[in-house]
Formats: sequence, C-alpha cells, structure tokens
Amino acid sequence: MSLWNIVSHMPPEEFSSLFAEFPRSLRCLLADWLENQPWEFINGSDAFCTSVASGMLSAMLEKLRSAASSDGQQCQILQQVSNIEGTYRRDPLRLVAVLKAILEGEKAAVLKRDRHLPLSFHRRQEELKFSLGLQRLQHRIHEIQALRERSSQLRDGSAASLPLNPQLKTEPKAPESELPTLILEATKELEVAKQQVLKRIQIWKRQQQLAGNGAVFEENLAPLQKRCESLVEVYFQLHQQVMAASTELGPELLPRLLERFNEVLSSLVKSSFLVEKQPPQVLKTQTKFQASVRFLLGPQLLKASTKPYMVRADMVTEKQARELALSAYGNTLSESTGEIMHNVVALETNPTSGTCCANFKNVLLKKIKRCERKGSESVTEEKCAVLFSTTVALSPSNLTVHLQVLSLPIVVIVHGNQDNNAKATVLWDNAFSEIDRVPFVVAERVPWEKMCDTLNLKFMAEVQTTKGLLKEHYFFLAQKIFNDHSASLEDFQSRSVSWAQFNKEILPGRGFTFWQWFDGVLDLTKRCLKSYWSDRLIIGFISKQYVCKLLSTEPDGTFLLRFSDSEIGGVTIAHVIRGKDGSSQVENIQPFSAKDLSIRSLGDRIRDLGQLRNLYPNTPKDQAFGSHYNKEQTGKDGRGYVSTAIKMTVESERDQQPQSAAGGGPEPPQAQMFSLPVLQQELRPENLQSVLSPICPPAPFCSQPMSSYPAGESNMNMMVPEGMGSPFPSTSPMLSSSMVMDPALPRCQDLAFRNPMSFMTNQYMPGEASQLLPGGPSPEPRDEEMPELAPFTPMDAPLQSSPRWMAPSMDLPPSSEFDQFLQEMSLESPALCPPFTPPLQRSGYPSPNASCWGLGESRWDDSVRPGHA
Repeated sequence: MSLWNIVSHMPPEEFSSLFAEFPRSLRCLLADWLENQPWEFINGSDAFCTSVASGMLSAMLEKLRSAASSDGQQCQILQQVSNIEGTYRRDPLRLVAVLKAILEGEKAAVLKRDRHLPLSFHRRQEELKFSLGLQRLQHRIHEIQALRERSSQLRDGSAASLPLNPQLKTEPKAPESELPTLILEATKELEVAKQQVLKRIQIWKRQQQLAGNGAVFEENLAPLQKRCESLVEVYFQLHQQVMAASTELGPELLPRLLERFNEVLSSLVKSSFLVEKQPPQVLKTQTKFQASVRFLLGPQLLKASTKPYMVRADMVTEKQARELALSAYGNTLSESTGEIMHNVVALETNPTSGTCCANFKNVLLKKIKRCERKGSESVTEEKCAVLFSTTVALSPSNLTVHLQVLSLPIVVIVHGNQDNNAKATVLWDNAFSEIDRVPFVVAERVPWEKMCDTLNLKFMAEVQTTKGLLKEHYFFLAQKIFNDHSASLEDFQSRSVSWAQFNKEILPGRGFTFWQWFDGVLDLTKRCLKSYWSDRLIIGFISKQYVCKLLSTEPDGTFLLRFSDSEIGGVTIAHVIRGKDGSSQVENIQPFSAKDLSIRSLGDRIRDLGQLRNLYPNTPKDQAFGSHYNKEQTGKDGRGYVSTAIKMTVESERDQQPQSAAGGGPEPPQAQMFSLPVLQQELRPENLQSVLSPICPPAPFCSQPMSSYPAGESNMNMMVPEGMGSPFPSTSPMLSSSMVMDPALPRCQDLAFRNPMSFMTNQYMPGEASQLLPGGPSPEPRDEEMPELAPFTPMDAPLQSSPRWMAPSMDLPPSSEFDQFLQEMSLESPALCPPFTPPLQRSGYPSPNASCWGLGESRWDDSVRPGHA
C-alpha cells in the first residue's frame, strides 16, 4: 500500500497547512507518482542536485498535463501547471524543498494515527536512495574523466581551444589538485553504496529467517542481484579512472585507494553468496533434504570460467560457526561435526534465467557428533548449521576468493518425539535473533508483546488463516505462561518472558510446558478446526473459570468451544444445563482430539447433541454451524446395503441420579448394556444366576434371530471407567461421550466385541452395568503371560446352557472334571491355581470358577483369552 492510499482517506483539514505553495488539487492528480521520486534524498545545491531537480520538474509538468487532458477542469489545471513552471523553472531546488515538506507532513500524520508506515513505502524509499546514489557516482566518474582530459590537454598546451565541460559549470583552476579530492569523494560514495547493498542483503536474510515462523517473505532475488551487478559495474568504471590517474594520485595515495577498492569488491562478492533455499531447521538423521545456494555476482564475474566450481556442504557446531564468523569467514573448516552424504554439487550458471546456483537435491545427514552442552541445555536446544563453501576466480582481475555461507540454525533430532521441543528452539531463535549477530546468540528474555506477535504469526501461518489471535486470547495466554490470574492486560504488556517459561518449566499442575500445549492447539486447529476458527466459531483460548462466568447467566442450551486447558491438542464444548431446582450448571464435555474429529467432525457432533441450542452469545447452532454439517447418507448404497451412521450423545451426572434422590416418577426403560466378561471376585456364585437370568435366559447361544430388537437406533457407548483419572476438576461434571450406530444389529452372533465398547438394547435392566455390582468396576488386571492349557470341554451344570453373552469357546467344563482339574493343577503348579483369596485381596490371575465372571467393566480382560485359563 502506498502512502497516498492512506492519506487520501484521511480528513483534508489535517493537511491544509501543507499546501500554501503547492495546490492540493495537483497533489491529488500526482497521487503515487509524487512519493516515487527521490525528493527527500536531494540534499545540497551542487551541479548534480540542480540537474536532478530540473529533470524531476520537467517530468512532473509532463505528468500534470497528461492528467489534465482527462479531467473535467482542464483549463484550471493547465493554469496551475503554468504557474508552477513559471515559479520553479529558474529554481528547481525550491520545488524540491516544498514537495519534501508536503511528504514529511503526510508521513507524520500517518505515523500519528497508525504508528507505522506501509512496508512497501519503506522499500520504495530505500530503492530511490540507492538509485540516486548510483546516479551521483556516475556523475562523479564523468567529472573525474573530464578533469583528466583537461589536465592532459593543459600539459599538451592545447587548453585554449578546449571547451568547458557543461557538467563542471566553471573551469577548474588546478586539475592536478582537484583530481585526488574528487576521486576520494567518489570512493567514499562507493563505500556508502556498498553499505546500502550489504544492509539490503542482511534484511533479505532476516526476512528469510522470519519466514520460518510464518512471516511474509519476498523470495525473489532478481532485484537484489540487479542492484549488486549495477554497483559492481560502477566499481569497475571508477577503478579504471583511478588506475588511469595513478600519476596524479602519487605513490602514497594510490595504494590506500586500491586497498579500499579491494575491500569493497571482496565484501560485495562474499556477501552475494547466499542460501536461497534453506535446509529444514528441524533435521532428522537418516532423512533426505534439499537446499540451494546462489551466487548473485556469478553471471557477471565467472564468465571466463572453463569448468564449473564445486560447492561443498558440511555440518558445523555453534562453536565452529562462531569462530568462522569472528574470522569474517576467512578461515576454512577443519572438521565437520556430522557426516553428510551427496554433499558436493557444481555451481552452474543458467544463461536463460541469469542465475548462478548450486542445487543440493538428495542430501542426507547420516549421523551427527554431539558437542558438550551448557548447563541444563538439552539435545533439542543444541544448534548447528550447514556450511556451504567454494573457491572461485573472479574476472577480469583473476582474483581468487573463498566463499562461505552458513544456513539458518538447525536442530538435529534422531527421533520424532524430539520434534516438538526442537521446533520451540527454532521458533525462539527465528523470532528474537538480531541482524548480523554472533552465531547463534539470542536473547534469554524478550518482551511479552514480541512473544504475542510471534505466537500470532506462527498460528496464522500454521493454520493458514487470516483470522489471528485477539487481545482476549493474549490475556489468557499471559495468565497461563506467567501463572498469574490477578494481573490485568496492561500489567502483562510491560512484562518479559523467558525461554525457561516458554519451553523448559512445566506448567503448574500439568505434565507439559507452555509451548508443548500451544503446539498441540496449532496441530489440532490446522488438521480439524481451520474452517471453524476462520468463521470465528471457536473462542478457543479461554479458561474454564471464565467460561463458567460467561455462561452462568445464559439460557439453557447456550454453549461455546474452547481449547482444553489440561490436555494437549483437545477442544471441548462447554454448555449450560438447568437442574431440577432451576439452578444453572456449566458442563464441559470430554475434549475431542484430532483422532476423534477424524471419526466424526465437530460440526456433526454439535448437530447430534440436542441439548446444544445457541452458540454464545445467542446464535442458533444451525445458523452458526450449518455450513459445516456433512450430508447424512440414507437408504441403500450401490451394493444394496443399508447405510449406517455414527452419532454422538453425552450423559451427564444429572441424568444418572437415582430416582429416589431426585424424587421423580419411575424412569422409562433404558437400553441394557451387554458387558464382556471380566474379573470380579466380589460376585459370589450364589448371586451369579440372579444377575444373568434377565440377560441370558437358558437357551442356545443366539440360535434364533432376536425378534425383540427395537425399530429405533442402537447405542454403542464409549464408556469411561470410574477408576480412571480425569483431567477435569471434580467441581466440573465429567461427561462420557457415546456413539450411536444405525441400524439395529440383526443377530447377536454378528456382534464383534472390542475393547472398550459395549452394546446396548432398549430393553432389559436399567442403569449401567457397573451399578449392578456393589463394588463397582474392578481395577484393570495386569496383562500377564499364562501357560498354554488344553481347552475346557463343555459342561452341563451348573448352568444348563451357555450364556448368550459368552462365546462357545469360553464354556466352562463340568464341575466334577473341573474340580479334578483344579486339584491336579494345584499339585503340579501351585502358582497357577492359588487358594481362594478374599474379595479385598486381588489376584493378577483369573480363577476358572464361575464366580470370577462379572459385569463390572465394559472391556475384555486381556489376561483371559478363549482356550486359556
């Protein structure tokens, strides 16, 4: 965006004092053209400045006359143009001062309102400054050449017939004395132009590093290469004039000038050797990667080369990189810190594109030599780099130069579980390192505002969204990383955050660092929640306590989405329910991971839950999430099968209250859960039949189709055992999510029992299976290996038939044979069949008695398998 695009939308009254000598109407006609001229860099009143100002005046008058031909007020504009020409033609430098004041006033107004100027404006101004500097250098070269010619003709006695150089305006009184002064001024201006080029190269490198965190980056090196080539061309022109004036310069001044010239060329050549495509900053051993280096001055200075130069890639430690930098990359690498395969590539010039590059396509880091780390530094904090080096001979001087360039810092890992912490090291280094630093020094503490900008940049780049973080999100993140819930947003803005707080210290009450949690949110949002975040349907970064405050006064069914505070990579739904006493409660559904959302999307899960009505504050959920619903399949597919669907339900603690406590009427029949056999030593044999009889009446194992299945849906619940730990505080109701599968299963033997699911029908006993037993679900038995035993033979008693829920291979043997078997096993191996233990003493091995089978947990006991005791 140009400066004029901003100024034209601001009130004209703010700029009324700027247009006393130059009409505002002409400023509007000139628009962007005015700021694209080097008014601000014309300083002085010498012949060069006057010549440039006169040329810019003529170009402006031509621009105004062209714009007036298409304007309705042509006569008035032409009159103003005529007045401008009459006023400033004799003194174009006065026009430069007037327009410079106008641009300065516009910049001040924009800075006052926005606190910054457009980045494109800064870039354009920098280009104008460099271009004007090159013009001045070329003007100096012409002056030097004219002085040399006049001095030569004076010595030949033909000065009387020599016309004056129009650029000099006055005849030089002593060419021999002015020539060294003029050459020294030109050399100084050459060094200034060189510094501008080097600064621009450093800016490009810094922008490339910030691009690693997601910043916008202009990768095109063509403008920078053109700038280098133009400066080198002027360099050789000036060098030629210096060598031609060697006699006038004398034996003392000439060597000093040549030394300065060599330093200019050497700096330009070495700085123009760049890493165009960086290797991965988190690099795993035994993994191939790509990289490329580019020599900007290669097409211009390597024309005379008959064979391509070879570029070598080596791994260096931070210490080695520091030593190379302190020697201005004059030393050579003594030893590589890692073994890299396919690390030598030719430096090739492409005449079509005008580039000189070395492309590393199949590089592989075979192994890495770790160096000694500082203090508590971990492997993922150790930084190294790839050093690209070559030696070239420059034309036309045939000067040999050793070129070296370091890649961005790299963290080498050997396992995927190190990736998260390695990315934290890279993110911190990319964000907070300084230009032209000593490798790889970075601040240990940074302002919280800079950290907010970094997190926002990373979030938008990873998720690929234009919707960034808000100040409310920053407030929550500050509370989390500083563990301070009493400070205000303004208090956090003045604080600084350390690297230890970012990714070394474990968050209070958690098992992970701040970055590990934030990176989990990034991954979840990128994979499953991008469209929801972009539509601002997810508040996300908000604490559970603040959610309760927001929703406590909202009507029943109001909900919002937030990222789990206690789990990595989880999103949860917080919603309002009303108790029977009329009080409101806020419940948080168990967080969904990326794996959960890959099974059923977030939008479809929200549609499944009828208790969710309005997205906070008051948007109907179908209006908010309608575009995110997936179309439900109905009917039969192409093969004639009836389509199925998975749906989600939740069951809160309020719904599980006993009727006696709630004081209500009898509950409607609930779906009964078929639980798989599991160890339950509390269940006595005398109680077994009373438990099994309602579920498994004496009959063959599902010999007939189940004609009593309801016509509606069958629920496939994913239960959470009560004994398992929960990441949610006890003050928040813990919900178990359940999935519904359509349609009802036609035959019982078709059911595939899988851990940890159980199947329910809409008849039989109410309540959960764990409520059938006084002791609740038993702890999960250990998975211990047991000796291979012969399968049991079917028995006729005490049960007359196999239970409907028991696989045929699990039938128990007759009691007489069974008792005999137990006695034999007791004698041979007492460890396999220990004496009966009381209910309070749990055994890791299952008992083959029928009393060991219960309905406590909806999961297989992994230590009990068909055909094994």
